[in-house]
Amino acid sequence: MTRPVTLHEIEVAQKQISAHVLRTPLRASLALSERAGVAVYLKLENHQRTGSFKLRGATNAILRLDQGRRSRGLITASTGNHGRAVAYAAKALGARAMICMSTLVPANKVEAIRHLGAEIHTAGRSQDDAMLEAEHLVRQKGMYFVPPFDDAAVIAGQGTLGLEIASDLPKTAVVLVPLSGGGLASGVAAAIKGRRSSARIVGVSMERGAAMAASLAAGVPTNVQEVETLADSLGGGIGLDNRLTFQMCRDLLDDVILLGEEEIAAGIHHAARIEGETVEGAGAVGIAALLARKVKADGPLVVVVSGGNIDPVAHRAIVDGYQSGEAR
Repeated sequence: MTRPVTLHEIEVAQKQISAHVLRTPLRASLALSERAGVAVYLKLENHQRTGSFKLRGATNAILRLDQGRRSRGLITASTGNHGRAVAYAAKALGARAMICMSTLVPANKVEAIRHLGAEIHTAGRSQDDAMLEAEHLVRQKGMYFVPPFDDAAVIAGQGTLGLEIASDLPKTAVVLVPLSGGGLASGVAAAIKGRRSSARIVGVSMERGAAMAASLAAGVPTNVQEVETLADSLGGGIGLDNRLTFQMCRDLLDDVILLGEEEIAAGIHHAARIEGETVEGAGAVGIAALLARKVKADGPLVVVVSGGNIDPVAHRAIVDGYQSGEAR
């Protein structure tokens, strides 16, 4: 079994990427604190340079490559935010980037990646299809593959978010973290529990096609059908040959919460109308879990708001539609 990522590796990653990523704010939410009965704070990764936490892991992974590997070009498969992070980091370091995505990736995320100068390949209707295309292109073109989640450097980079939480709020009792492939959840859990072993880490995902949640329930990595959801960034499989994130999520997560589409819409609406934050569905799941009263805490609680890369037209429709009782 592969050794899990350690607190030391996350601390090393923090030093390596500090000049390339923002230390995002941890802001108190009076409305959610009143709702939860404990102090609630929002870790606002939607303020990150590429609009999501993904820049942390991608930057750490790419910085660890020597110039020879970078010069071959970088390639990945993505539901949008990881691709944008790889494209951004590649451009900053003068490397070529190619991003493989399925037709389920929202157009605004595709355009943001194209704007950064990356080459885009569209393949199939799932993240698994995009991954197969990326693997084919790696063999064909000899480029270096930057994994979206199941990679020690990526996990360590994402874990730097947890170090910031532990530093800013040492008495954190509960952290709600979006759960998809598990790179963010496992990295944050390793960092937080490494600094405060009593803290509870709760993964939050959608009911529609949550691969890691299904895998944890089954006890082994499991395939699920990827379908459209407001939390599109949480879609995709974890890989039947998963090496790291399944094991780490199994060992470090204290609970997993699943949400319906209406609940996710409520989270997006609350973020916009009450918190003044534009948040995508995947980034709103922690807020949604609190609004749905699916979380219990006996001390300070942190909600990881993982990203804000939502199409403006879709965002307005969700916020206005929910306000009028017509959200879907």
